[in-house]
Amino acid sequence: MRDNSSMPKRSYGTGQLFVHRDARGRETWYGRWRVGERRVNRSLGPKRPAGSRTGLTRAQAERKLQRLIDTELHMSVEDRLDVGEAGELLLEHLGSLGRKRSTVGEYRSYLEVHLTPFFGQAALDKVTPGRVEAFIAAKRREGKATKSILNYLGLLHSIFDFAGRRGLARENPVKHVDKPERPGATPDIRFLDDAELDELIAAVPDDRRGPTERALYLTAAMTGLRQGELLGLRWQDIDWSAGRVRVRRSFVRGEFGTPKSRRSSRSVPLADEVAGELERHFQRSAYQADDDLVFCHPEAGDPLDRSRLLKRFKAAGKKAGLDQVRFHDLRHTFGTRMAGAGVALRTLQEWMGHRDSKTTAIYADYQPNAGEAELVRRAFARRSNRRSNLSETEPTSSELNSHSGAE
Repeated sequence: MRDNSSMPKRSYGTGQLFVHRDARGRETWYGRWRVGERRVNRSLGPKRPAGSRTGLTRAQAERKLQRLIDTELHMSVEDRLDVGEAGELLLEHLGSLGRKRSTVGEYRSYLEVHLTPFFGQAALDKVTPGRVEAFIAAKRREGKATKSILNYLGLLHSIFDFAGRRGLARENPVKHVDKPERPGATPDIRFLDDAELDELIAAVPDDRRGPTERALYLTAAMTGLRQGELLGLRWQDIDWSAGRVRVRRSFVRGEFGTPKSRRSSRSVPLADEVAGELERHFQRSAYQADDDLVFCHPEAGDPLDRSRLLKRFKAAGKKAGLDQVRFHDLRHTFGTRMAGAGVALRTLQEWMGHRDSKTTAIYADYQPNAGEAELVRRAFARRSNRRSNLSETEPTSSELNSHSGAE
């Protein structure tokens, strides 16, 4: 709610000062002014209550408002921030909000590798929708996947939105651009059958890391945990009595953190075969404390190096004759096998930690439904009966031959 009593008429270029009162009765000074066709609204700070020493007096709010207006009016378009500079401010802001370091690091990669080199030192207000469309076209020529391009555009949109809320950009050009259509689910999912999984595990080298990797691959295929969730798994997360694996954290980009999304914090059933393998792995491990990692470096107890793990996984897959197999295909193995066993997609979504049910729907084709074949049979029953009647009335081949001989 705005207190209009504190809004006397002001001269042109000096803006307006007013007080906003929220639902709890807290009052905040706000300033409003125009720059060209753009209207700027900025919070100046809490209003000082009578008899208090905290908050801004009217005079202090007036001076702060005037400083902001002067800065804005004297900033030419050429002096404004470019995409890279505004992006850095956004990343700093996200870090202050507690965003995961891995997430901020991924955004920084988008900014430094793709956005900043393309848009250069052009001021934000010089970036037009046409320039954004040229960026999309350039990334397509580079062979970037549609999903990746959408990720870059998402960050660019956030940069302009952040800058606009702080009076650093007049418009968000990304809003006026037709985005590439997000690709649908891949129709063919790569997963391993029992023989392929056994061959993969058997192909793991019989060295110091081998036992850990064999247990890791089996657990991945029979629980559906993501790679980062497996690398962050602790012994206290294995609930032997309940027969569950509880996903509580992840190790991604060299950092421990919470799982990918709120749904990713979950528990997954622990099959007897996996429980037995994990028990044997526990007995072999030198790191058995509750907070120790399940799949750690066998000599140091540190998290496994992701790049080396993938390199060894790919080598084992090649040795087993499994061309182009990916570590993520172990997760697909769990999804397809569970759907094939009749697990409801809603339950499977919970087990796999999918935020969106559309992601889980890629496994729908693997669900059995004996009643469906019966529905199809009944729908075509009249046709089948007609075909049977025709067969009974049509002469057989022997009858036709005998008739032909008689002639």
